[in-house]
Amino acid sequence: MEKIFLVLATRNHGKTVEIREFFKDFPVEIKNLDDFGPIPEIEEDGATFDDNAYKKASFAARVLGIPALADDSGLVVQALGGAPGVYSARFSGKSATDEENTAKLLKEMEGKKNRAAAFECVISVAVPSGPALTYEARCEGEITTAARGENGFGYDPVFYYPPLNKTFAEMSLEEKSEISHRGRALSELKNEFDKVITWIKQRLAEVKPKSPHSK
Repeated sequence: MEKIFLVLATRNHGKTVEIREFFKDFPVEIKNLDDFGPIPEIEEDGATFDDNAYKKASFAARVLGIPALADDSGLVVQALGGAPGVYSARFSGKSATDEENTAKLLKEMEGKKNRAAAFECVISVAVPSGPALTYEARCEGEITTAARGENGFGYDPVFYYPPLNKTFAEMSLEEKSEISHRGRALSELKNEFDKVITWIKQRLAEVKPKSPHSK
C-alpha cells in the first residue's frame, strides 16, 4: 500500500520519535517541521487545548500542502480555577523553564487542601482544506507539595498518579505512556488509524495537494 505523508506540527524531537513509534506499523511516513524549509511560527493563542491543536494542525497542513497532526496539552488544577491550562508552558513567563513553572505552581498551591488536578491532551489531524479530526484524553491526579522524581519534563515531578503511587517523574517511559493524557489520546487515534488514513485519502482526492519538499 502506498504511504501517505503526515507532518507533525512540532520541532520537538522526542515527541516525533514517540509518535513515529506509535504508528510504525501503518503505511504513513511521519515528518516534523524540521524536515521542511522555514515556515512562519504558529501563535498558540487559543482559549482551549482544542483551539490550539486545531490551529497548529490546520496551519501546517495549509502551508505545507500535506496532512498534519498537532497536539496541545497542559495541566488543569481545580484549586486554581483550571490554571495553568493553555498557559502551562508559560505559566511563569514567556520563556519560563520547567523548573520555574513548577516552582510557581507549588507556591500558588501552598496551604490548599484541594490538590486535585488533571493533565489534558487534544490531538488534531487536519488536511490542507476542510475539517479536522479530534481526539482527546485526560489523566486525573494530584499536585504534590514538593517535586519527586527525575524523569519526564514539565510538571511531571509534581503530578502524582494515585493508582501507581508515583509522580509522572517517578515513572518509566513505558509506565507513563500507558496512562498519560497524550498516551491515551494517541492510543485512541491508533485504534482508528486505518479509518483516519482512508479519511485523509478521500479528502486529498478532493483537492490535489502540493508535493512535499524536504530539505
